[in-house]
Amino acid sequence: MTVHAGTDAGGLAVTTFGPVGPRPAVLAVHGITANGMSFGAVAAHLPGRRLVAPDLRGRGRSNRLPGPYGLRRHAADLAALLDRDGGGARTVIGHSMGAFVTVLLAASRPDLVDRLVLVDGGFPLPLPAGVTDAAQVDTAALLGPAAERLAMEFADADEYLAYWRVHPAFVRDWSPAVEAYARYDLDGEAPHLRAAAVAAAMLEDGAELYGPDWYVDALQALRMPVTVLRAPRGLTDGDPLYAPGALESSRSLVPQLEVIEVDDVNHYTILFADRGSSAVAAAVEAP
Repeated sequence: MTVHAGTDAGGLAVTTFGPVGPRPAVLAVHGITANGMSFGAVAAHLPGRRLVAPDLRGRGRSNRLPGPYGLRRHAADLAALLDRDGGGARTVIGHSMGAFVTVLLAASRPDLVDRLVLVDGGFPLPLPAGVTDAAQVDTAALLGPAAERLAMEFADADEYLAYWRVHPAFVRDWSPAVEAYARYDLDGEAPHLRAAAVAAAMLEDGAELYGPDWYVDALQALRMPVTVLRAPRGLTDGDPLYAPGALESSRSLVPQLEVIEVDDVNHYTILFADRGSSAVAAAVEAP
């Protein structure tokens, strides 16, 4: 598989997988503290397709781009990226927070999106128990280890890989794709290496995942086919982001929605483990 890392004219770092072909590239958009290398395992199941996976503003090698952040800012960045990639409607994949960004992209620029594949994300998250207002949500606490690692330092790449190897999501699913993702995620100089995501970006974006009116309006504006794949386990291999059956009710917002249940994966391994990445790739290639 051909992999190329570079920087778009608009300043976003972009990882491109696969060969140039006659069809527009698939756009792949990562989660809240992740980067474009999240899609290596999915790309391996799409060997004939070019897959363009940017690092969102404040993440990966786009982490020097200034705020403000927010889902709408990311959607605007992606629209500009696709315009520079030749425009045209294409399949767009979004994982976790990236799925929310792709919904806004599709609603604001339907000329750029002919199919949405949302991976364990894209529909308003339920408020945590005891919380009645999204403004009260502690995003860092909700994300747990995903947020905690942003404040940690690592002496070298091996130390960072060791952190990920014992992460509950990857204990039984370590792979070359996970290692490549983790190595790419490091920023700084040894012995003061850190995860690349900017904490302020995580907090600003995370506050918008609970269904503000403008986001619900965007969901209702979607007219292209929309597929959502649900993981039965969550970020730390425990409770899922979406309870069983919860996404079925989202057809009241998106009548054309197709819901796919992916067996035996968590919020990470739905992208990284073969049983998850193959299901995502199959949804991309579905007629």
